[in-house]
Amino acid sequence: MRTVEIEDHDTTVKALNEHLRIDPAKTAIVTVDMHRGHLDPVEATLPVAVEEGQRVCRHAHELLTFARAQGISVIHVIAVFRESEADKINPRIGAARVVLSRGAPKTEAQRRGVMHNLKGSIQTELMPEIGPDKNDYVIDTKKTFSIFQGTDLEHLLRIVLGVDTVVLMGINTNTCVLCGAFESFNLGYKTVVISDCVASMYGQDLHALGLENIGRCLGWVLTADEFKGKIRAYQKESF
Repeated sequence: MRTVEIEDHDTTVKALNEHLRIDPAKTAIVTVDMHRGHLDPVEATLPVAVEEGQRVCRHAHELLTFARAQGISVIHVIAVFRESEADKINPRIGAARVVLSRGAPKTEAQRRGVMHNLKGSIQTELMPEIGPDKNDYVIDTKKTFSIFQGTDLEHLLRIVLGVDTVVLMGINTNTCVLCGAFESFNLGYKTVVISDCVASMYGQDLHALGLENIGRCLGWVLTADEFKGKIRAYQKESF
């Protein structure tokens, strides 16, 4: 396989980031599959690396605490499956389950042979660092990589909350988060991904690919501190 070097677009991305303004009153943070099924080192059925999960939860907790204090809406979208449908959503899921089961289990839940995020299971619970807070919204009808398909997320964003900026964090950078970024872009939202608050169980290369694709093509990639800076700058300008 031919090795391809990642091109340096830092100057362009930096210029795009400087252009971005974020009004907290028109912003919603959407957490994507930040549940125990990915992030709990004991109960995860499709786990990210433990250190990556800890990094994501730590930064996400800090950022969500900040965001709630600024009146920014927080929405949690969680994949939940009936046992009868888990392997029927797409043939790739069934094939992956067979192949991945041949590897050594990484968590206690995998050793027990627990299926991923069945309705009512502990795996579908948000990590306690993430929420839900009393004013957060929870959507638990996600079935695919899409956070919009088959959910009421678009109705909540546009009709109920009236936002123009969607901020994404969660798992996996290169699948559900990237899919959400495409969808958010196509629906006309300013789309931001927080690099400190995303990770991928598929490896660092695809994590990096997801962030590169978003930052260069779809929206903005900011650190948690850069996001906070954007909010404070807007508030200062508006004072």
